[in-house]
Amino acid sequence: MLPEHEALLFLTRQQFPKLAGVPCELDAIVKGGSDRRFFRLRFAEGAHPGMVLMLYTLARRDNPKFVPATHRLAKSGVHVPAIFGFDEERLCVWLEDLGNDDLHAHDSDPWEQRRALYQATLREVAKIHSITEDTLSKADLSVLEPAFDEELYQWEQDYFLTHYVEGHAGLKRDDPAFAAAHETLRDLRQRLAKEPRCLVHRDFQSQNVLLRNGEAWFVDYQGLRPGLAEYDLASLLFDPYVTFEHGQRGELLAAYAAHRDLDLMLLREMFYLCAAQRLMQALGAYGNLSRNQGKPQFKKHIPAAVKNLRHVCDQHEVLQPLRVFLET
Repeated sequence: MLPEHEALLFLTRQQFPKLAGVPCELDAIVKGGSDRRFFRLRFAEGAHPGMVLMLYTLARRDNPKFVPATHRLAKSGVHVPAIFGFDEERLCVWLEDLGNDDLHAHDSDPWEQRRALYQATLREVAKIHSITEDTLSKADLSVLEPAFDEELYQWEQDYFLTHYVEGHAGLKRDDPAFAAAHETLRDLRQRLAKEPRCLVHRDFQSQNVLLRNGEAWFVDYQGLRPGLAEYDLASLLFDPYVTFEHGQRGELLAAYAAHRDLDLMLLREMFYLCAAQRLMQALGAYGNLSRNQGKPQFKKHIPAAVKNLRHVCDQHEVLQPLRVFLET
């Protein structure tokens, strides 16, 4: 066994003295672009349910928010992993093991099967979206990430301009040809910032939805904060990691609207505005991860995200000027 794994088992047995001496298998879990690290622990003889050990750093401000976000979601009946142990000093969290089956793994399934999984996911996330900003307590707000506002939307747009437009595409953001696009970015962030907010997952994509007994369970929600439900919906339905036909997105959006008794036309309009914002954030992330963070595998997702953003711009007239950033 690797020395690091031996050290992690030692920490685990300190946290759970009853497991001292119980044989255990420990395997690293490779997961996404996060700076956190995950390990699966399987104890012999049914001594304890499966556990996942998460090691995090303080390099990202949202990493320490995972535990309070878990408690807040569990309080509302949202499917999240149980926390078995927490060592705040050593930055370790021992979590219920929800398994490996996520939405991403079902990308090639027939639509009839995928539809049911996505509908279950939308029903579950509706529990989060039903928590409006004005119902959150001061205690809630103190442990969650800051709400989406015009400043945060601008930060996402600048992230896109820096790491995709300039870093990946090699364009200059201050090119006079982009003047109309910059006006569109300003109008977009101002429009989104005026909308009433609810609680949102913030990184609601297929790899962050685990499946168990036909129900959806959520992970990687440490960015939980007040925002727009349509931002989460756009994250899921324009996820560059998976494929959708246009009609399939519309079908799922209609199902969500019906479940929450929302006006579908109004929902669709805000959905496309949020989709533009979210896809720009994703393109910025892929550019940054692939060029600056030593994770070149994320470069392969850029074409799908660009294709999705072009499609979104075509669905909403006010977004058309943003296409100039994508004509490379």
